[in-house]
Amino acid sequence: MKRCLANLLENAIFYGQRADVTLEDDPSRLTITIRDHGPGIPEGQRERVFSPFVRLEPSRSRNTGGSGLGLGIARHIARALGGDIGLDNHPEGGLRVNVTLPRPRNITGL
Repeated sequence: MKRCLANLLENAIFYGQRADVTLEDDPSRLTITIRDHGPGIPEGQRERVFSPFVRLEPSRSRNTGGSGLGLGIARHIARALGGDIGLDNHPEGGLRVNVTLPRPRNITGL
């Protein structure tokens, strides 16, 4: 989970200059929302960015971004934990990344 959140926060800071993080906790799930203040991602590209080696920033320079694996790795981790990651643009600008994880069920009789 540490790698998942690190990838998401690194992207938010790199592409959006800063990250606002909120946590919503309820009995069935935990939702972590990371909002950046960058350009966002066009709706038609939001699923594509989870594919390996996909980068929307066209430069191949290491100084302008990574290899295009971070979001895919983050989603893989979230899904391995029974959750998922979704993307949407904030109405005031920037990208929102929502990480949703299920709460463990209470197991009695053990």
